[in-house]
Amino acid sequence: MAFMSEVNMNSFPHYMDDEYEKLFRRVNPPRVVIDNEACKNATVIRVDSANKHGILLEVVQILTDLNLIITKAYISSDGGWFMDVFNVTGQDGNKVTDEAILDFITKSLGPESSVTSPMRSVGVKQTMDHTAIELLGSDRPGLLSEVSAVLTNLSCNILNAEVWTHNARAAAVIHVNDEETGSAISDPQKLSLVKELLCNVLRGGNKKRGAKTVVTDEVTHTERRLHQMLFADRDYDRVNDVDFDEKQRPNVNVVNWSKKDYSVVTIQSKDRPKLLFDTVCTLTDMQYVVFHANIDAEGPEAYQEYYIRHIDGSPVKSDAERQRVILCLEAAIERRVSEGLMLELCTTDRVGLLSDVTRIFRENSLTVTRAEVTTKGGKAVNTFYVRGASACIVDSKTIESIRQAIGNTILQVKGCPDESKSVPQNSQTRSLFSGLFKSRSFVNFGLV
Repeated sequence: MAFMSEVNMNSFPHYMDDEYEKLFRRVNPPRVVIDNEACKNATVIRVDSANKHGILLEVVQILTDLNLIITKAYISSDGGWFMDVFNVTGQDGNKVTDEAILDFITKSLGPESSVTSPMRSVGVKQTMDHTAIELLGSDRPGLLSEVSAVLTNLSCNILNAEVWTHNARAAAVIHVNDEETGSAISDPQKLSLVKELLCNVLRGGNKKRGAKTVVTDEVTHTERRLHQMLFADRDYDRVNDVDFDEKQRPNVNVVNWSKKDYSVVTIQSKDRPKLLFDTVCTLTDMQYVVFHANIDAEGPEAYQEYYIRHIDGSPVKSDAERQRVILCLEAAIERRVSEGLMLELCTTDRVGLLSDVTRIFRENSLTVTRAEVTTKGGKAVNTFYVRGASACIVDSKTIESIRQAIGNTILQVKGCPDESKSVPQNSQTRSLFSGLFKSRSFVNFGLV
C-alpha cells in the first residue's frame, strides 16, 4: 500500500500499457526481410512488427527518403501485429542492390530502430547547425524572391528549402544558419526581426487570409510538415478563382463496408514519386488508422485502396466527413503535382544565391510553383518549377534570357514533367482487394 500511494494512479494505466508494449516487443521482435530473388523486376521488402498508430507512415517515409520507387505494396495490421510487403526499385527502375542502402533499411526498420519501437518516434530532433523557418501565406508572383532577399539582407545563409504552392496558398520550410557563425541563429533579437519581416512579406496585400511565420530549432520531416501546415490552413477548400487542370485531379472515392465496419478509400491517379507517402501522411494526420491496403503502381496509373477506421474505432460516419476525406486526399496529391517548366541549377553555393536566382525569375515574369533547394559539400542543387504570367507556358526566348543571366552551364531545362496523359476519370475504379478476406495470398508480391 505504501508503494501504491506513491504512484500517480492517473498514469498507472499508461504505465501498464508501456510495460505491455515492451514485453510484447521482447517476445515478438520486429523482423525485416529483403529479397532480391523472389520478384523478377523489383526488390521485395517485408516488415513484421508490433503495431502502433503511425508506423505505416514512418516505414513509407524511410523508403521514400531513400528515393526508392514503390511499385506494389500490401499492408495488413489487424490486431496487435503490423505486416507490410513492398516491391521497390531504384530511380532507374532496377532492383536495389547497393549493400549500403539495404543495410540502412534493415537497421532503420529492424529491432533497434526508432520506427518499430513503441516508445520512440522518428523525425524530430534538436540541431545546432541551423534554424528552421516555417512560412505560410497567400501565394503570389515573386514571393520566393522577396523571402530570400529578406534572409540575405539579414545575413542568413539558406542551406535547404522546400516550397509548395496549392490553391492560392504557399508553404515553405527553410533551413538557415548565421552567416557570421555558420551555426544556428542564437541572437533572440535577430530571430524576432527575421520573424517580423518575413511575416510582413507573407501578408502582402491580402488581408482576407492569414500569414504565419514560425522559427524553431526543432527539425521535423520537411515534407510531412508541409502537408501538416497546408492541411491546418484548409488548403483543401476549393477557391473559385483558382485555376487547376481538372485532368490532373485524382479520382477519390469513399464507401462504407458495414459488414466489416471499415470505410474503403479508393484512389486512381497518375503515378509519380512519393505518391504513397503523400496519401498515407494525410490519412495519418487526419487520425485514421489503415488496417489493410493494397497499392499497384507498376504502370503510368496508380491504384490505391485503403480499409480504414478513425482512431476512435469508427468508420466514416457522415456524408460531410466523407466529402472532407475526399477533398483532403485530393489536396495531398495535388500539392506535389509539378506544374510548369522544370529548371535545375547546379553550382557552387554562396550566400545570396537563391535571392539572385529568384530575382531573375521575377524580372522575367516567371512564377515559382514549387522549389527544392539543397546544399551539400559547398555545392547547391536547386530545382524550380516555373510558369509564365497568368499560368502561361514559358516561351523559349524567356528561357534563353534567363540562362544567359544565370549561366548556360549551371542552369538546365528539364522540360514539363506533367504534360503526359492524365488518368481517364470516367474509367471504372479497380478493386485491388477483391478476395482479401478470403485468401491471404502473397503470390503477387513474389513471396511464394
